[in-house]
Amino acid sequence: MHLVARLKRLVLLGLVTTMVGCASIPAGVEPSPHDPWESFNRSVFEFNEGLDAYLLKPVVAGYRFVLPEFIRDGIYNFFSNYSDIYTALQNLLQGKPDYAFSDLMRVVVNTTFGLGGLIDMATPGGLPKHKEDWGQTFGVWGIPSGPYVVLPFFGPSNVRDSFGTVADLESDYLFRLLPDVALRNSITGLRVVNARNTYYEAGDLLDGAAIDKYSFMRDAYIQRRAYQINEGRDDEEPLMPVYENPYE
Repeated sequence: MHLVARLKRLVLLGLVTTMVGCASIPAGVEPSPHDPWESFNRSVFEFNEGLDAYLLKPVVAGYRFVLPEFIRDGIYNFFSNYSDIYTALQNLLQGKPDYAFSDLMRVVVNTTFGLGGLIDMATPGGLPKHKEDWGQTFGVWGIPSGPYVVLPFFGPSNVRDSFGTVADLESDYLFRLLPDVALRNSITGLRVVNARNTYYEAGDLLDGAAIDKYSFMRDAYIQRRAYQINEGRDDEEPLMPVYENPYE
């Protein structure tokens, strides 16, 4: 079955599963005006947490056990270099040609001198890493974020960023357009594991903290996205890097 169709079925399955019984808001937790669908979102959050605990995290643990750190770093750098191409496009669409040029130069430097992107030569060479996506571009264009929403498998989002995620997937060559289906599926699986690996230890810290993890993740996501779209002009720094899109 085509991976995109399978993913759509899995998302629908996740939605149906969470609609069977929505989680209640814990006593003493103040509702957020940004989160009018909190009960439903908590159910999706719990579904994602279970999927992570019983599937993704064990797979990533094996990934970390089998592959030495320098190989994992090379895989991360390869996908990071690939995502710079899309970041350049987004920066161009956002009216930042200087950033777009810098992103393209990163691709040239890392691909040419970094063994096809396995080594990040651009950052120490003075070309900083940017990260942009369709959700951020929509935000720069003035499209409001809409209510907070938790997507099955993809995690924290909002209405605008949900459409942005669809646009990201539809325009992603390695996920959508690579003609070799078996290779495309294998690469997609590796990208998901690589993305989960980047916050492996951060997830453990949150699991051990005496906090309402759902509220913390929601507030961190909302603040972080506002910070990204406003190019860091908010008064406060983002709380922490939360779930990353696994296809970037």
